[in-house]
Formats: sequence, structure tokens, C-alpha cells
Amino acid sequence: MSDSVDLLIVGAGPAGMAAALAAAPSGMRIAILDDNPQPGGQIWRDGSQARLPAQAIAMRAALARYPHVQVHSGTRVVALAGPRQVLLENAERGWVLKYDALILCTGARERLLPFPGWTLPGVTGAGGLQALIKGGLPVAGERVVIAGSGPLLLATAATASQHGAVVVRIAEQAALSAVSRFAAGLWRWPNKAAQALTLSSTRYRTSAYVIAAVGSDRLESVRIQAGTSVQEIPCDRLACGFGLVPNVEIAAALGCRIEQQAVAVDAWQTTSVAGLYAAGECTGFGGSELALIEGRIAGLVASGQKDEAQACWSQRQRWQRFADTLNRAFSLTPAVRHLAAADTLVCRCEDVPYSALAPHGDWTSAKLNTRCGMGACQGRICATAAQTLFGWEAPCPRPPFSPARIATLACLDDADGSSAAPSCIG
Repeated sequence: MSDSVDLLIVGAGPAGMAAALAAAPSGMRIAILDDNPQPGGQIWRDGSQARLPAQAIAMRAALARYPHVQVHSGTRVVALAGPRQVLLENAERGWVLKYDALILCTGARERLLPFPGWTLPGVTGAGGLQALIKGGLPVAGERVVIAGSGPLLLATAATASQHGAVVVRIAEQAALSAVSRFAAGLWRWPNKAAQALTLSSTRYRTSAYVIAAVGSDRLESVRIQAGTSVQEIPCDRLACGFGLVPNVEIAAALGCRIEQQAVAVDAWQTTSVAGLYAAGECTGFGGSELALIEGRIAGLVASGQKDEAQACWSQRQRWQRFADTLNRAFSLTPAVRHLAAADTLVCRCEDVPYSALAPHGDWTSAKLNTRCGMGACQGRICATAAQTLFGWEAPCPRPPFSPARIATLACLDDADGSSAAPSCIG
């Protein structure tokens, strides 16, 4: 028999935990799930070398005090299993879970843009390197270049430095004027201003971006376009990320309206689908403070506490202003959208180069003719890159949303009204 809850929350980052804690006093049967080993999401990621903030620890402890809140760590949504039903899988089993209301807090992932040499060993995403270090990757004594766009570059540099790496360059593609205006306005958010001071680095350069990673068997150096000059910097690791992209696959499969690559929500964090809410970075990148307040609003509304939710609107507006300022300051310059050469791989899983994709007019044509997006990542990296490179619409999500065991897929036979995601060519 399928499990059943009143409220399902997908994603246990700041937004998901805030939503669960806001709804928990109502007595609703709540399930919150995440594919990480512990609640916290990517921003509060745990690991042998992680330093969790006090707020993350306190929120985990608060969740544990509610016996009617089930926390399913290491768990993924594999597919839709019918009206208000999802197919889940963890390391031990697969099962179908029924819900009355759903809050999506699926977060965001790094935008990785292809450039010559980006597939060399030693090259990762900026957030990817931070996660690896928190998970125990030794970097002491290694020379690290961090490049791309946004505050994550400074956070990654700080994490690397704290664990003994030598950060030789932080290359920010945004112009000095844009970064300076952003920094000058941080007085409106004092905690962000203090955070910026602690993360500041003499290795930080603006109007600078990677044009190539150089090496034979692994990374040996990085070529940086710095203004009108090109610099080659010897290094052992390159961490490169061009901002974040909301994870909207599940929302799109459920029929939610997607606007500007994010889940569209109203003032109550309600999506275009009745009984379905969204909060955090799947609705647009804005940092943990905005995610926390959006999650709280969604949890309050889903549990029937609209007056309490409305009281949070001014706080959300304050952090939304910060998000808007941040996103304007670090918008991508056109140059970084054209870094790939003809032979640069765009789809790493299936070895599809830029030249094989360029003649096609949309994602579906490219996928059918080149196998782009048919590898292990299921297009999460290359489809996002193709959106940026070619302006293509995102592919329609198809189940399974992640690799799954056959035994898990067989659970769909036992689900009442079993059905997959809307039929489409992805």
C-alpha cells in the first residue's frame, strides 16, 4: 500500500526546512525529502570537512522534535505516479507516496558553460569544488583558480583557502562598475555587507573570464581574458561557474508555469497548479535569506495560516530587492556565451561537440540527431548550456527524472491511477 501524507515537501534546503517548520505546528502529516544525506541543501551541505552554521543545526534539531514530520534523506523523486502521487527511491527501496498538498523547494544548480579544455581532470564547477572540499577532498598546497560570476566565487575561494589551497586568481566576468555599485548598496543589508568583508580577497579581478583550460592528461594552466589582455596562469584546479539555474524539472512535469527559467508563483508562493507551492531558488536565485522566508510563507499557506503568511510579505520584499540587485550586478556579459570552439564538447556524456549542435534549430532536433542529453546527467548540464548558447527552449521533462532501479519502476504497477509525466519528446 502506498504511503500517504497531508503535505509533501521536495527539497530540504533552507526553503524546505523553513516550510516544514512553519507547517508542523498545525499537526499535518508532513514528509520532507532530499537527495543529500542530511537536511541543509547545497548551501548547508554536510560532510567531513563542512562547518555548518548554527542556524542549520538548530533547524535540523527543530525538525527532529516533531514526530509527525518524516525526514527522508538520500531520497529522490523518480517519476509522477498519478494524481497527487510521486514515485520515490532511496538506497533501500522504491515506493509511491500520496500527498494532499505539495511544496517544491528543489533549489538550483550551477550553470556550466563549455570552453576549450573544460572537460580536463581538475576542472569542476565553483560550487562543485566547494562541495567536494566539504566532503573531504584534500586540496592543501594546490594552486586554484576560481572563475565565473557571482558571490559563490568568493565563498568557494574562502572554503578552499581554509583547507590549505593557494587561491591564485578569482576571475569575475562582471565589470568593476557593476560590482562596485552592488558593493556600495550593501549597507541596506548589513549582514551581507559584513559577509562581503569577510570574503574579500586581493586575488579578485573583475572583467575577467576563462577562455581555455590547458593541459594534456590533466589541467596544467588556465587562460584568462582580463580586459584587453590574455593571461596564462599555472594551476592545479579550476573551479568555474556562471551563476545558478533553477531546478524546475518536477514543476514542469506537474504542469506548473515556468517564467524566465524559474517556477512562477504568486504572493502566496502558489504555482499555477492548485495545491502546489514553490519556494526558494527554484523560483529564482536570491540567497538563503530569501529562501527561508519564501519557504516559511509556503508552509504557512499550505497549512491554512494565511494571516501569518501575509505578515511575512514585507520581509520577503526586502530580500527580493537584494536578489534583484544581485542578479542585475552579475548578469552575464555576451562574451562568455561564445567561449566554445567548434570542437569543444557541449554534451560530455555523449561526446557531442559544439559544431554538431550549431546547425540545429532547437533541442529536440539536436537530441534526435546527435544523442545530446541522452547520457547519465539526462541533459541537466548540456541542455542548460544549450539554452545559454543557442537560446533554445528547455526540454520537456520525461520520467524517470534520475537513474532508478527496475524494482523501483515496478512500483508504478501498484499505484492507483498510474501515469507518467505528460507525453512529449524531450
